[in-house]
Amino acid sequence: MPMNKDPHALPPTDVQELLNARQFSGFQWTIFSLCFLVVLFDGFDTAAIGFIAPSLISEWGVSRSALAPVLSAALLGLAMGALAAGPLADRWGRKAVLVVSVALFSLASLASAFSPDIWTLSLLRLVTGIGLGAAMPNAVTLMSEFCPDARRATLTNAMFCGFPLGAALGGFVAAWMIPAWGWGSVLLLGGIAPLALSVLLVLLLPESLRYMVARNYPADQIRAVISRVTGASIPAQQSFVLHEPHMQAQAGGIALVLSAHYRWGSAMLCLAYFMGLVIFYAVLNWMPVIFRDAGLDARTGALVAALFPLGGMGAVLSGWLMDRFNADRIVAVGYGLTAVAIGGIGMAAGSLLWLVAAVALAGLLMNTTQSSMPALAAGFYPTSARATGVAWMLGIGRFGGIAGSFLVAELSARNLGMAGLFALLAIPGAIAMAALLIKQAFFSVPTAPVGGVAC
Repeated sequence: MPMNKDPHALPPTDVQELLNARQFSGFQWTIFSLCFLVVLFDGFDTAAIGFIAPSLISEWGVSRSALAPVLSAALLGLAMGALAAGPLADRWGRKAVLVVSVALFSLASLASAFSPDIWTLSLLRLVTGIGLGAAMPNAVTLMSEFCPDARRATLTNAMFCGFPLGAALGGFVAAWMIPAWGWGSVLLLGGIAPLALSVLLVLLLPESLRYMVARNYPADQIRAVISRVTGASIPAQQSFVLHEPHMQAQAGGIALVLSAHYRWGSAMLCLAYFMGLVIFYAVLNWMPVIFRDAGLDARTGALVAALFPLGGMGAVLSGWLMDRFNADRIVAVGYGLTAVAIGGIGMAAGSLLWLVAAVALAGLLMNTTQSSMPALAAGFYPTSARATGVAWMLGIGRFGGIAGSFLVAELSARNLGMAGLFALLAIPGAIAMAALLIKQAFFSVPTAPVGGVAC
C-alpha cells in the first residue's frame, strides 16, 4: 500500500523562484560585497606585476624579453587554478574552494615581495596565479546563483567590475608606493588585504543555495540560508526543489560541459575569452614599458596605463542590456568596438591628451566587454556544471593572456612602433566578436525545465 503523506507537509518551493519573487536583500548584498572584494583583490594581484615591471628592469638589470616569464607565470597559474577549481567546486562546494583559493594567493603574494631574483619571483607568481585562477570563477558562480533571473547579468557584471577596478587601483597604488617603498610594497599590500578578507569569507559567506539543493544538502541547512536571505523563519515542513534544463540529472561538471549539446557553445565562449585576454594582458602588462619607450616618464606612463583597466565599470550597463536583449549579440558588439578602439591607441602617439583619451576609451570598451563574459557563461550552464563551465572558460582564456604577453615581447623586438603594434592587437577583438555570433546562431541553451532536484 502507498505510504500516507504527511498532512502537515507544504508544497515544495523552487529556490530560484523564491529568489526571483523577492527584493535583493541585505544578506544578498553582503554576499555581493564579499565576492566583489575577492574579484577586486584578484584584479589587483593579477595586474600588479605589469606596474612593477619597469622597476624590475631597472633594479635587476634585465631585458624586456627576460621579464616575459615573470609576466606570464601568474597567467599560467591562473589557467591551472581555474581548470582544477571548477570541477572541485562542482563536487565539494563553491565556498570551501573560494576560501582556500583566496588564502593561497594572499600568502604567495606576501612571499613574492621578498623575491631575490627573477626565477624565484616567477615561481611565486605561478603559485599566486593558481590561487587567483581558482578564486575568480567561484566568486562569479556563487554570486550568480544568489541572483534573481531578471537581474543576474547586471548584478554579476557589477560584481565583476571589481577586477578591472582592482587592476586600475594597482596602477595608482604603484605610482605612489614604488617611489617611496620600492616594488615589493605593492606585492605586500596585495597579500595582506586579501588574507584579512579570507577570514571574513569563513565567517560570513554562505554556500550557494542552488548548489545545496542540487546536491541534496540537509533541509535544515538550506532553510537556515533562506531565512538569512528572506529575513523570515522557514517552517520545518517546507521542502525545496530546483528546476533545471534537461541533462541536469544525466551529467554534471566536466561531462556536461563537454557533452554534445554544450561542447561547441563552450568552445566559442573559450575562444572569445581567450582572444579578449590576448588584448587585455598584452596591453596591461606592456603598456607602461611601451609608453616609456615612447618618451613618457615612468610615473606618467603608469598613470596613463592605469586608465585602461579602470574602464570596466561600464560592465553594469552591459549587464543591464544583457538582461533585456540578446546577451551574445551585446557582448559581440562590444568586442567589435574594442577592436576599433585598440587600434586607435597606436594612432594617438605624440599627444598626451589624445593618448589619455584613447586609452580611456579602449579600456571602457575592452573591460566592459571582457567583464561581461563570466555572466554570459554562468547563464549558459546549469547548476551542476556552472562552476566548471565558468572556470574552464576563464582557465583556457588565461592562455590568451600568456600569448599576449609573449606576443608583445616578440613584436617589440621587431620595432613595429606603436601604430603597427596596436593595429595587430586589434585583430583578436574581431575574432572574439565572430565567435560569439557563431555561438548565438548555432548553440542555444535548453530552457524547458523537466523536473527538479528535491530536498
